[in-house]
Amino acid sequence: MVVGTAAGGHGVKALVTGAAGQVGIEVTRALEARGHDVTATTRERLDITNRDAVGAAVDTLRPEVIINAAAYTAVDAAEGDPDGAYAGNALGVRHLAEAATRVGAHLVQLSTDYVFDGTKDTPYLEWDPPNPASVYGASKLAGEHEAQAAPSWTVVRTSWVCSAHGSNMVRTILTVADRQQELAFVDDQRGCPTFADDLSEVVVRLAVDRRPGLYHATNEGAVSWYEFAQAVLTASGDDPNRVRPIATSDLDPPRPAPRPANSVLDNAALRLAGLPTAPPWDAALARAVAALT
Repeated sequence: MVVGTAAGGHGVKALVTGAAGQVGIEVTRALEARGHDVTATTRERLDITNRDAVGAAVDTLRPEVIINAAAYTAVDAAEGDPDGAYAGNALGVRHLAEAATRVGAHLVQLSTDYVFDGTKDTPYLEWDPPNPASVYGASKLAGEHEAQAAPSWTVVRTSWVCSAHGSNMVRTILTVADRQQELAFVDDQRGCPTFADDLSEVVVRLAVDRRPGLYHATNEGAVSWYEFAQAVLTASGDDPNRVRPIATSDLDPPRPAPRPANSVLDNAALRLAGLPTAPPWDAALARAVAALT
């Protein structure tokens, strides 16, 4: 079941699920860099939808902190597979919350901007009422509720996650730029690009401190996908004028799952608590592009 365990035997004993994903990789690295005792598991090693497996793993490891980076992230596929989405994003969290309660672990659940419908004119606060417009968003909101069944919990919402690992928009933009002369990206969806290494610093701080409640955690700064694609090309030394703006309604074929027009999350809870927020996204973009190119 174990992917990697940090040496040293000091610090917090942590279990990271979904450790092969963008956030899971960076959270594991951040914990290990601070000398914490980390058990990192992939879906193949620990399927959180399997209650017995989750219970056995947690009972054996007895972690002080559980960080759940496992998720069903196929936004469009979820529209035709709601059972899969709710199993991965809600029921699996129920199993983790149950096991965390039994051993006294603090549960950290990763969530998403998709819990909002995107119709607000200003950035979303942690205290704004959710209203998901997609199955994916609804299943992630259900996971937030399940996490709150644990006596000690933190929910961290983020958006537009990118990194040098896995499938994400930085890699997609670079790949498209290699294959065609003109690129088209929507300019009527705005959000905060968030880089997994910066996000992991926030997540680990909240986890180790056992900070309760709901937090938004994104890199600072908001852009459209069109503007972000231009920035990716600029960072790679390419011509940003190769990108043209289009409307979401111009996408052919249209996406099965509605995208929030406004995905901008205000990191208000971090700021008001006097906690550091992630830096502006452009510095992180340069790191990711350098790693990918």
